[in-house]
Order: sequence, then structure tokens, then C-alpha cells
Amino acid sequence: MADRYSGLRTSWIDLSDPIIPIGDVHLTLNAYLYSVDIGNYLVKQIQQEGEKCNMEIAFVWNRTMQKMKESVEPHLQLHNLDQFEERAADLIVEVAHPNITKRYGERFLSAANLLGLKITMTKHPKSFKLEGKLSEKDLSTMQDRTVLYEGPIRQLCPMAPNNVNTMAAASLAAHTLGFDKVIGVLVADPSLPDWHLVDIEVTGRKNETTGEVFTVKTSRRNPASAGAVTGAATFESFWSSILVCKGHGGRLFVC
Repeated sequence: MADRYSGLRTSWIDLSDPIIPIGDVHLTLNAYLYSVDIGNYLVKQIQQEGEKCNMEIAFVWNRTMQKMKESVEPHLQLHNLDQFEERAADLIVEVAHPNITKRYGERFLSAANLLGLKITMTKHPKSFKLEGKLSEKDLSTMQDRTVLYEGPIRQLCPMAPNNVNTMAAASLAAHTLGFDKVIGVLVADPSLPDWHLVDIEVTGRKNETTGEVFTVKTSRRNPASAGAVTGAATFESFWSSILVCKGHGGRLFVC
């Protein structure tokens, strides 16, 4: 486990064992009761399967160090949680007490961040509602697939306010990158009269030895007629968001 792999380089697991509910932690893992069992399980899984999954342990912390003696190699045991940044974790898994999240949550999120996020949105030219410099492009005569914009989301939002909801939401979610570091690509393609396409590419750290880079790509195909700004599946997405929304007191304002 000492070598660095090209994929997800690190993982942090807390093996402490409070006999109380853990739920609603805002990091990576929700857990309930006897979190020592979950922690031990995850450590064992990474030790056995980590190389195949491009994953390794960066450190393990437990408030009772003795509990790691048999399951965690000494060089992976973190004695002082305040020093976790030194281990350069890509992913932090908290399965302990919510007080850990309350105390360290912001630092965890700032240290274990995304290094690159690129979102490509492809639509029929008639589906774009453009402003500013992008409005100067004559989409009505476009015959071939054309990249309208590639760059930071912040500059794109005011030029395509009706078409960048997905990109803006991703910029908010990837808060360590934000609107200036998330890259948006807007593509007009006359050969796509029935679909809105969104391709998302997440880039991780580069392996300093091999030069290989960990990436994850996902694609979404949303049915949409030519000229439609909003894809068909998006309407149900709005409704689902309202159903899970909390704190509005039962009153909704639609504008």
C-alpha cells in the first residue's frame, strides 16, 4: 500500500466507536451505530481491493489508537487529526461522531477537493438563447457541429443564462473550484434535433511517476425537441426538488 496509484490516491476512515446515531454527516459517508465496524470493514476492503480500484489509504485516525494496532499499518495511523492535511487526502470518509464533522468539516472539504471539472453541453442551435458576444453568432445558418464557447463558467453564465443551469449547479457543488475553475463548453450541433447532451469529466491528481491522470466521465441524454430550451426530463427534476425541499413552511412562490 506504500506506492501511489494513478486513481483515487487516498482515503481517510475514522474507526472510533460511539454507540449513537451518526446520520446526516455532510461529507462522504452516512453511518449509524457501531461505526468501528464500518471503519474496519472499509479499511479491510481498501487493503484487499484498493490496487484494483486505483485506491489506497492515506491515513486512519481513531481516538483510541490501540484499536488500530492489529488492522492498520503503523505508517498509516494518524495520531493527531489536526495534521491530516499533511497526508494529501483526495477523499475523506468520516464514519465517527458528528462532532468530528462539526469541528473539521470545512477543513476536510477544503483539503479533499476536486482538481478539475469540465462540463460540455450540446444542443441543436435552435435550443440556445444567447446574449452578449455569443448572440452575435448566426445560429440559423449553422450546418456543422460548432463550439460556441469554452472557458470558465463565470463568463459563460451571463451570455447563456437560459442554458447553463447544469453548469452553474456543478460550480456551486464543486465549491473548491467554483465558477472560475469549472470549465464549461457550449456546443451547437444541427444533427441533434431530439436531444440535449451533457458530458461531465472530473479530473483527479496526476501520478508523478507515470504521468497518468485519474478521470471519470459521465453522459446525460435528455429528450428535447428542436428549439426547446428545457429537456423533457428536466420538468420532473424540478418537481422532485420541490418534494425534497425543506424550510419553506408549505408555501411556494413560483416566479
